[in-house]
Amino acid sequence: MEIEIDKGSGFCFGVTTAIQKAEEELASGATLYCLGDIVHNGMECERLRQMGLVTIDHDQMRQLHDVKVLLRAHGEPPETYELARQNNIEIIDATCPVVLQLQKRIKKQYLSQIPSTLEHLPASMPPSCGAGEAQIVIFGKKGHAEVLGLVGQTQSTAIVIESFDDVKKLDFTRDIYLYSQTTKSLDEFHRIIDYIQTHITPHATFRSFDTICRSVANRMPNISQFATRHDLILFVCGRKSSNGKVLFNECLRVNANTHLIEGPEEIDSSWLEGIQTIGICGATSTPKWLMEQCRDAIQLSLST
Repeated sequence: MEIEIDKGSGFCFGVTTAIQKAEEELASGATLYCLGDIVHNGMECERLRQMGLVTIDHDQMRQLHDVKVLLRAHGEPPETYELARQNNIEIIDATCPVVLQLQKRIKKQYLSQIPSTLEHLPASMPPSCGAGEAQIVIFGKKGHAEVLGLVGQTQSTAIVIESFDDVKKLDFTRDIYLYSQTTKSLDEFHRIIDYIQTHITPHATFRSFDTICRSVANRMPNISQFATRHDLILFVCGRKSSNGKVLFNECLRVNANTHLIEGPEEIDSSWLEGIQTIGICGATSTPKWLMEQCRDAIQLSLST
């Protein structure tokens, strides 16, 4: 039986950098907190926990003072940095450069709207309440850590659309500035752009900014080709990973014999019956060592 691990799967640059920063801090013996799971993979989080990494949420961070807190690749809203300043918390910032650049672009757009908006609003109303102002729209998953960080650049006034169907809820008589979470589907993003261009009124402005990470987007066609080459696909991924869900569904689309597993213990031996080739792949949050463990588990089961 042939078993192939997809060379294009595994941590993206942002996740790799965040984990390296965590490992460096932990190697020095310092106590290090991480705001949220450093990666959407339970086994990798457990490995780092055993090294001393302490995962906290925002409420727990408010109780901390004079410590080090790592911000993962997803990024954080401005309020998190202000809290760190108030509590004398040293930030180890592992925000992905692609996400950081996107935050800056959205914030710049938001700030550019405030002066003109204020000219038409009563002093008692905040800038976000103007009925005629432009809409900053983010194509992304509501509640996702990256999206929360992006929305935070606009004082929570940005509109989040999760899918193509949500675009119909926008006001096409007002200007629209469209951005995307870095790990969303490029094809669906283009569908949204086409729909807005068709429905926007002549006097309204529409601008779209392709902010999808190419190192992630390019995995879609590559993993699709990989999935077609094998009788069985094992997609190794934490079930909380948004990127993982997109890539898994693409594998499933081209190969119905695709199974999502979080680790080798979830492999069902009945899946292997009559199979000649197995492909093992994963998300940007899947460590290489975990895919290798799955391969080793299969080889062990075949030899016994």
